Amino acid sequence: MSGTTKDYYRTLGVSEKADAAEIRKAYRKLAKQFHPDANQGDPAASERFKEVGEAYGVLSSEEKRKQYDRMRKLGAFGFPGGSAAGRPRPGAGRPGGTAGRSGPGTEEFSFEDIGGLGGLGDLFSTLFDRGARRGPGDTARTGGPTPGGDVEVPVEVSFEMAVRGGKLNLRIPVTEPCATCSGMGAAPGSSLRRCDECRGSGTVSFGQGGFAVNRPCPACMGRGRIPETPCASCQGTGSVRQTRKLQVTVPPGVEDGARLRLAGQGERGSGGGPPGDVFLSFQVRPHRFFRREGLDIHVSVPLNVAQAVLGSRVRVRTVDGKQVVLRIPPGTQSGTRFRIRGQGVSRGDRTGDQYVEVTINVPETVTEDARKAMEAFAEASGMRH
Repeated sequence: MSGTTKDYYRTLGVSEKADAAEIRKAYRKLAKQFHPDANQGDPAASERFKEVGEAYGVLSSEEKRKQYDRMRKLGAFGFPGGSAAGRPRPGAGRPGGTAGRSGPGTEEFSFEDIGGLGGLGDLFSTLFDRGARRGPGDTARTGGPTPGGDVEVPVEVSFEMAVRGGKLNLRIPVTEPCATCSGMGAAPGSSLRRCDECRGSGTVSFGQGGFAVNRPCPACMGRGRIPETPCASCQGTGSVRQTRKLQVTVPPGVEDGARLRLAGQGERGSGGGPPGDVFLSFQVRPHRFFRREGLDIHVSVPLNVAQAVLGSRVRVRTVDGKQVVLRIPPGTQSGTRFRIRGQGVSRGDRTGDQYVEVTINVPETVTEDARKAMEAFAEASGMRH
């Protein structure tokens, strides 16, 4: 594929037919592998971490994935499915160019023109590595401020924090306008010239299936201008990768897979445009004792034969760290469940319960005295053995 476009399936290492579970599994594995905390000082891992989060943000959404797949089938990204006629043609939309019609029976349009059809224009504009990252110097061509991009961040939390909530310190990789060139992409003292590939329009066009599609120009990254001397700090892109530190409040009762939006904490906008948002995708680590179903907590407690037959009292730990004394009546069977009211997960004005399932452990070996006592017990109780 082109170096300026993104194949989200390849980013996650899954096939186009992968189901939601496969996508989620691949995402979690890669997010853990490339997380900034595990790769401190490695900008390549930080960039890969962001790409994985961005790919998951599209493919995990049923609607966004449908839109993405539709554009792939149109050949909009140079993936299989585009015909030979689908090669870019420079200058689409410029005066004297091919705007409106590019040939008999071939209508030309831009994805920006169909944003009302489920947000295809917005989604399309994010599928180019650098074309969507415009700096402050691009506002003259775009005609106004450009909003900053959103950032998708996977966050792994303990079972206890997911239940009780708490504070979490995060390091989030974001793209910021280059301070050296003020987002222009040109070295200080140098100027910008018109892009020859798109003749300053910022878009190129290719035909497919009876119509043509405009996309950001790969030569100038959709800006319409190219620096005479690229900025050494950002290599002419106008943006650099940064790591931002945030302290996040994890809400009580958060579930695995839940997403939290941090408004205005994403990438900076250009030309006075608003910043994007940060979306946290929570992954809850499993617990060795507790298991959660909705707002209810489930645990398993072992009993010996005497406790089950004669009855007993056992201490059971709850998710808030306390212990509750549970009365086991005589003759309790393995698999019996007991409910401890109000000891589940609290979220808003609702609180779940804790369910305790007992299992009976039978000793694998017994002493001779114990065997005789058990035989006497079985005979007195009328039990066959």
